[in-house]
Amino acid sequence: MKNYLIVVCLLTLTSAYTYAAGGDPANGKTLSQTCAACHSVDGNSVNPVWPKLAGQHASYIVKQLIDFKKGNRVNAQMTAMVAPLSDQDMLDLGAYFSSQKTTLGSAKPELIETGELIYRAGDYTTGVPACMACHGPNGAGNPTALYPALRGQHAEYTAIQLKMFKAEERSNDPNNMMRTITGPMTNLQIEAVSQYIQGLH
Repeated sequence: MKNYLIVVCLLTLTSAYTYAAGGDPANGKTLSQTCAACHSVDGNSVNPVWPKLAGQHASYIVKQLIDFKKGNRVNAQMTAMVAPLSDQDMLDLGAYFSSQKTTLGSAKPELIETGELIYRAGDYTTGVPACMACHGPNGAGNPTALYPALRGQHAEYTAIQLKMFKAEERSNDPNNMMRTITGPMTNLQIEAVSQYIQGLH
């Protein structure tokens, strides 16, 4: 299972969407005023249940906005926010937020060892692959394959998303990848790797 998922990661590189070109960060900054209430002006949200957008790949941001608009990713608040956005608006927002600097966090010391093990080696006993196989050793992600940057992301937000994938309440992952990965993960593993990601840089 682990080798299969790594192969899927690599194959997806050749067929990924390309969204990032053509965004205007200056117009994106203007448009982002409506995003600031939740995500803050520079994309570093204060509330840990809302994701940091600063430094995220433009391609990934645009993909998520498109998914919210098409109903492929469900969130009532975001659905309302993206409804008036044009394709160019989404490109501009992606360009703006990707140009901002992510603020880094720290992990709970007691969870670092377990979190690092999952992130860097996975769990061979249950077939959970290493997170870094797709998201990179320092959490930088892969913009071509639409694998998001994870470093510094709020642990609470990450854990919520992993649990949603595990419960199949979120299903906009390519090739069912994240749902397959999170299926055998325990709540402790999810919490630990989310904490590790929050402190990763």
